[in-house]
Amino acid sequence: MLRTLLPFLGACTLIAASPGPSTMLIIRQSLRSRRAGFLTVLGNESGVFVWGTVAAFGLTALLAASEVAYDVMRVVGAITLIGFGVKTLLDARRGAGEEERGAAGGQDKAPRAGWASYRSGLLLNLANPKAAVFAMSFLPQFVPAGAPHLPTMVGLAALWAAFEVGYYGLYVYFVGRLQHVISRAAVRRRLEQISGGVLLLLGARMALES
Repeated sequence: MLRTLLPFLGACTLIAASPGPSTMLIIRQSLRSRRAGFLTVLGNESGVFVWGTVAAFGLTALLAASEVAYDVMRVVGAITLIGFGVKTLLDARRGAGEEERGAAGGQDKAPRAGWASYRSGLLLNLANPKAAVFAMSFLPQFVPAGAPHLPTMVGLAALWAAFEVGYYGLYVYFVGRLQHVISRAAVRRRLEQISGGVLLLLGARMALES
């Protein structure tokens, strides 16, 4: 089992270290607060676990085999990414006014904002067909010979999600440590503009790829 877990965790590290839409969204949300960033991480990893479980039941094979189903999910994922990018750019434009309103009623909006952060991470992951197909090809490689396939893959999916919670939690922590710099309005707006532009580009690439 140890010989399986060590390579598996090493592969999880390489996957998490590869920049992608989820990474950009987590950083973007962490610019707002650690709470928003961490809840986005939890949402994203809920999606990782869902796709891992779906892969364990073999259902993602249907997605991989159906070009129409894959293309539908690809378009939905592209629209989701572009939507997040546009929202980020709009938030950057009205950032100053939003901060003033938040100071007046921040506590009332906190639970709703927390759910929105979790939902954004979950939605972005579930709308990405690559995440589904990747889970199907990734997890079976680490099922030991003779081990029961379904419970082992579900366990690996849970371990994968838990590992990434810790990994991306470091992103949230270090962005929080830079709050004394990021809290400057001009710097924050610039970072949000950059993250919004990257999300738009990733969405456009997903929409155009075959």
